[in-house]
Amino acid sequence: MSTQLKQPHQPKAKENAIARFFDFNGLGTNMRTEFIAGMTTFFAMAYILFVNPNTLAEAGMDAGAVFGATALVAIIGSVTMGLLANYPIALAPGMGLNAFFAYSVVIGMGIPWQTALSGVLVSGLVFMVLTASGIREVIINAIPEPLKMAVAAGIGLFIAFIGLKTGGLVVANEATLVSLGDLSKGTTLLAVFGLVVSAILMTRGVKGAIFFGMIVTAIAGMIFGLIPVPTSLGEIVSAPPSIAPTFGQAFLHFDEIFTVQMMIVILTFFFVDFFDTAGTLVAVANQAGLIKENKVPRAGRALIADSTATVAGSILGTSTTVSYVESSAGVAAGGRSGMTAIVTALFFGLALFFSPLLAIITAPVTAPALIIVGVLMAASLLQIDWKKFEYAVPAFLTVIMMPLTYSIATGIAFGFLFYPVTMIAKGRAKEVHPIMYVLSLGFLGYFIWLH
Repeated sequence: MSTQLKQPHQPKAKENAIARFFDFNGLGTNMRTEFIAGMTTFFAMAYILFVNPNTLAEAGMDAGAVFGATALVAIIGSVTMGLLANYPIALAPGMGLNAFFAYSVVIGMGIPWQTALSGVLVSGLVFMVLTASGIREVIINAIPEPLKMAVAAGIGLFIAFIGLKTGGLVVANEATLVSLGDLSKGTTLLAVFGLVVSAILMTRGVKGAIFFGMIVTAIAGMIFGLIPVPTSLGEIVSAPPSIAPTFGQAFLHFDEIFTVQMMIVILTFFFVDFFDTAGTLVAVANQAGLIKENKVPRAGRALIADSTATVAGSILGTSTTVSYVESSAGVAAGGRSGMTAIVTALFFGLALFFSPLLAIITAPVTAPALIIVGVLMAASLLQIDWKKFEYAVPAFLTVIMMPLTYSIATGIAFGFLFYPVTMIAKGRAKEVHPIMYVLSLGFLGYFIWLH
């Protein structure tokens, strides 16, 4: 009898322990709310499970291995963020950085993907050291706000351009470089349909709109015979794919990263990750009401979690891992603590068993997701003061050169080169941080060396 009387109290004791650890009372939340928030965040960012393997496969990487690495690093990063920083922020390989990895570094520069993974590893380690030492604030403050916003918007345009290309909406043209694709082609029409569906869902404010838009598009593709229909349970659910083809490759190519080209690549990985994470952290923390006296509590721990995830991701076999702004969907659902991130990680764990769906989530299905993400990132353009020409020129060149040169690094280089020039011309040379002058000379040397 005594045993039976004690049993009902055990779950409550566990719940109290969890509540105390994550400060549920102080944050005004509970386990049910955190679970719903974590699930909401997962569906908002689940598209990366299919977009990332498709993107990195273009670089010659094994799609199944990348799928496994993507899910695993999302688990590692989100759990670390939840336990270490107690923030409702989930992590996964970043959009934009995966495109930079595949299309700019591997395809554009001809760098083997194994060496590129070594670059990701080094950038993560540098991020970790600078975060621990406190130097990160000096670097982040040295870069002017207009350039930070321009980098984000430029990456958005670059991602959208890739989506338009993979969806068949934009094709090569010898006379005009690019032109409208064949709208009578089935796969192109499927991408257009997916874009319409995703845009409607986003406009209506549906949580997880991008993910559900992909599902609807895939179903439509199967109905019209454009995508293979699964004929057995094994074509939907299976054991997690092996990550052997990519695991540990980052360690085997360290001797190949000591070149000017790779240094620029590593610098780009670092800066974009740095800006992305800092921006997401501030945005989500502000939405959750966690910012105190204009400061983000435990920001250092959050950045350590992010850099740790990048290091882990490079070892597992994927591009740079970042904090996801889609976490704001979970916060909107009531998430306030790290338990939200841990619940998101649990769903990524379940997703490991659905890798066969990679055969269904094809390029025309993922293309609309890329375009929609590009739209969201382009919102940063609003935060640039276009009336000040000393800001407008470097910002515009940063944004426009990314898609036109098919390189995020080139866009950043143009912006960083022109910013000191326009500021000096305006008579504001003393307002330019010395670090910006050093970076500008470095990018100038890169262009000279490149050509």
